[in-house]
Amino acid sequence: MRTNLTLALLVWAFAAFAQKPSVELLTPSNHSLILIDHESQMAFAVKNIDIEELRNNTGLVAGGSKIFNVPTVVTTVAEKSFSGPVFKELIDVYPSGYIDRTTMNAWEDPNAYKAIVAKGKKRIVMAGLWTSVCIAGPALSAKAEGYDVYVITDACGDVSKEAHDMAILRMSQAGVKMMTSTQYVLELQRDWARGETYTPVTDLFKKYGGAYGVGLDYAHTMLKH
Repeated sequence: MRTNLTLALLVWAFAAFAQKPSVELLTPSNHSLILIDHESQMAFAVKNIDIEELRNNTGLVAGGSKIFNVPTVVTTVAEKSFSGPVFKELIDVYPSGYIDRTTMNAWEDPNAYKAIVAKGKKRIVMAGLWTSVCIAGPALSAKAEGYDVYVITDACGDVSKEAHDMAILRMSQAGVKMMTSTQYVLELQRDWARGETYTPVTDLFKKYGGAYGVGLDYAHTMLKH
């Protein structure tokens, strides 16, 4: 009897422990998202990632943030005079309300800064163009002000692989955390039993998720679930 009780307590304790996720993980309500300068002129010079892949990853991040109602700020630089429109993948999700700047570092722009801090989240996720300028600047600045900062590396681009990699290294050395676009969306979903977001998330990956999306499309068509 005592052995059975001990075993039952051990199983209960293990189950309780296993259900406690790391506080490092993102949830829909514990962060804000800042999408910075995903504009045509900024994309022309990108060399570290294929532009189609970059656009798809941007679509994943923007679409995921909308599905999970993540507080999101979209900012541009010289949209009308130089850098041009944001990616269509971003317009489809957030068609308006962008904060335009002249500063390379969004953190130094009064309107962008006000919009970001107004979200009231001490954890900020960022992605944009270019990694070494428009992402490194606000990421390091936010980190210096005590924010917990994440960067979605494959939704960022730069003029060379070295420029991108060195920016990632510099931010990492300052304590900024790195992740990918697929990781971002799946971390928000976390459990496929969350039925209210299951279909929107799988549809999002069918549209922008490359081979993974093709696999989902095949499974849902052939296996009928």
